[in-house]
Amino acid sequence: MSRIWFSTELETVAMFWRIMRRDGVTLGFVTHDAGLWFDGVLHLAAPGMTPSAIRRSADLEPDSAEVEGALSHDAIVSTDLASGRFDDARVIIGLVDWQTLDSHVLYNGRIGTVSEESGKFSAALVSRKAELQRDPVPRTSPTCRSAFCGPGCNLSAARFTHRATVTSFDSNENAVTIAGIADTAQLIGGEVRWLEGPVAGSRQTVRSAAAAKIALSAPVDVPASGAYRIEVREGCDRTIATCAGRFANAVNFQGEPYLPGNDLIARYPAPSR
Repeated sequence: MSRIWFSTELETVAMFWRIMRRDGVTLGFVTHDAGLWFDGVLHLAAPGMTPSAIRRSADLEPDSAEVEGALSHDAIVSTDLASGRFDDARVIIGLVDWQTLDSHVLYNGRIGTVSEESGKFSAALVSRKAELQRDPVPRTSPTCRSAFCGPGCNLSAARFTHRATVTSFDSNENAVTIAGIADTAQLIGGEVRWLEGPVAGSRQTVRSAAAAKIALSAPVDVPASGAYRIEVREGCDRTIATCAGRFANAVNFQGEPYLPGNDLIARYPAPSR
């Protein structure tokens, strides 16, 4: 039998929220004076963080919610917010009885935009019902629509993922020099995942490569000196030539490279000479 919340005048109820970031880190918080362990997660006491508004609807319109709090908790710092560690993280907000540890989920969604002002942060949340508004019909494209080594591509990610070491960092070009990979040209368009250091767990796209130096798409805040292990996945320009010639994977190409374009509609017949 499910519990009826707030059915009595006095209840031992607190709000909780759980953040599951894309780098695998899960953080739990609760509006209580002590941490609570439930659902396999330790929810840290954070009375200064509260959901400012939650709106739920019975139709298919996305629910809306917002979370505000002070940047005083060690688990949430401004550098992590600025670097995008919390972008698109999954969020669960609910109620928990701090005596019996019974819990009930009120909101399930993802973090949309995060703003910071005067030592406080505000995160706008996007409910899972927003996924119902996405158009599932693929559009024709001369390039492949699948992510490299993702569904539809069907190539093994392990085959094109390599371990390397960052030996130096160039803050002017936002580039790192790596050791352990002979041909860095194949990394263009690929992804770097940091395995250690101050930005461990974060990911950046490789914009360009020259010799052992690769330029990253997003700024990283790491010391100019020091060696850090990274994991690099090769890139793909998603053309049929690369898919067939480099990867021998044309059978799984998710695009229409030979479909006539819109310029064919604008053509008109020319008189024969």
